[in-house]
Amino acid sequence: MTYSACIDYLYGLQKHGIKLGLDTMRALVERVGHPERQLRALHIGGTNGKGSTSALVASMLQASGLRVGLYTSPHLVDFRERIRVNGDMISEDRMADLTDRIHAASTTEIDPTFFEATTALAFLYFAEAHVDVAVLEVGLGGRFDATNVIEDPLACAITTIGLDHQEHLGYTEEAIAAEKSGIIKRSIPVVVGRMGPRAAAVIRGIAAERDAPVWELARDFTVAGQRPSNFSYRGHTRSFEGLTCALDGHHQLDNAACALALLERFERTGMSVPESAIRQGLRSVSWEGRLEQVEQDPAILLDGAHNPAAAQALAAHLTEFVESHPGSRVILVLGMMRDKDHRGFVAPLQRLASEVILTQSSLDRSATVAELRSVLAEWRQPIHEMSAPGDAVVRARMLATSRDVICVTGSLMLLGEVKAAMHGRVLSPLRG
Repeated sequence: MTYSACIDYLYGLQKHGIKLGLDTMRALVERVGHPERQLRALHIGGTNGKGSTSALVASMLQASGLRVGLYTSPHLVDFRERIRVNGDMISEDRMADLTDRIHAASTTEIDPTFFEATTALAFLYFAEAHVDVAVLEVGLGGRFDATNVIEDPLACAITTIGLDHQEHLGYTEEAIAAEKSGIIKRSIPVVVGRMGPRAAAVIRGIAAERDAPVWELARDFTVAGQRPSNFSYRGHTRSFEGLTCALDGHHQLDNAACALALLERFERTGMSVPESAIRQGLRSVSWEGRLEQVEQDPAILLDGAHNPAAAQALAAHLTEFVESHPGSRVILVLGMMRDKDHRGFVAPLQRLASEVILTQSSLDRSATVAELRSVLAEWRQPIHEMSAPGDAVVRARMLATSRDVICVTGSLMLLGEVKAAMHGRVLSPLRG
C-alpha cells in the first residue's frame, strides 16, 4: 500500500462505527503475532485528563533516556499524531507497511473497526521499534476498549470520571466508573485521580475484587500549588518542590500528580527515573489542543474541552486571564459534536463570553450552527455564525482587540480544522 491507500483503507473501516468488545481485537492481534505481549505498558483511562497524563508520563520517561511509545486519540490534523516514538510520528512508509499487514490479517470473521485496526497497528509499531515502555491512552471507556487486550501492564491509571459518551458507557458516574475500571488487572497497581465519592467507591470495589493496589490523589499522593508554573508533589516514596509543567491550567496539576504517581509505580519494576528527568520532562512536555496558545495580540487559545467538567476547567482558566488582563474580553468560537451535552457545556462559559461565534466542523456528526444557536437562545451576548471554522477565527480576529482572548473550543475535531486552516495544512479525514 501507499500511504494514501492505507489512509483510504482505514477511513473505510469507519463504516463500522464504534463497536465495543474485545473478541475481534483479540483475534486480530493473534493473527499478527501478539505484539501487545512484547510491550511493557502503562495504560491510562479516564473521562478527562487521560491524554495530558499520557503525554506527561511519556515526556518524563523519554527525558530519562528511555525509548518511549505513545499512543493517543484522536489526532488533530495528521493521523500519524496518534502513534509516536520519543515524540516522532510514525513515518508514512512504515504506516503503509503495517497497514498492509493489518489488512492481510483481516478476514470475513475478523473485520476490525477503524480504532481496532489503528490500535493493532500501534502495537506492531511499538513492538518492532523495541520501545522500552509503551504509554497507551484508552480510546473510549475501558472494559471493551481495543487497548484493553493488554493483559499485564506495569500499572494503570483512571484520571477522572464524568458524564460523557453516556450512550456507550452509561448515564451515571457509577456506571461510567465501572466501565473505565475494566482496565484494572489482577494485582496490577492503579492510580486514581480526583473524582466524586461514588465513582471512587466503584473503582475501589473493583480493584479489591482483583487484588489491585490503589493509589488515590489526595489520599496516597498530593499536589499543591496555584498553577503549573510552580507546584509541589508528595508521593509514597518521592517528593518534589518547585516543579514546573509546560501545560497550562490549574487542572493540569492533578494530571501531573497522576503522572508522577504512575512513575512511582513504574519505578517499583526496577527502572529508575532521575529527578532531573522528571523536572525536564515536565518542563518540555507538549500536548496540542489543550489550553494551547497559538497567537498573541490578540491571544488565540485552542482547547479541546467538550463536556461540562472540562468546560468548568476552561472557565477557571479564562477567569484568571480576564482578572489578570484588565479591560480584556473573551471572544468564544464554539463548535461541538451533536451527541454532546451542549447546554451543560456552555453554562460555565456564559458569564465570561463577550461575543460568540458559532461554527461547525465538516464531520457528519457535528452539531449545526442552528442547533447550537437554539441552546444559546437566552444569551444576551452578540452571537455570530460562520459555517467554516477557519472563517470563524478570521471573524474573531476582526472583533477582538489586542487585549482580548479568542478561545476556540467545544471539540477536538473543530480544533484540528482550525489548526489546519491557520497553517495551510491538508487535514486527514480520520478524526473520530
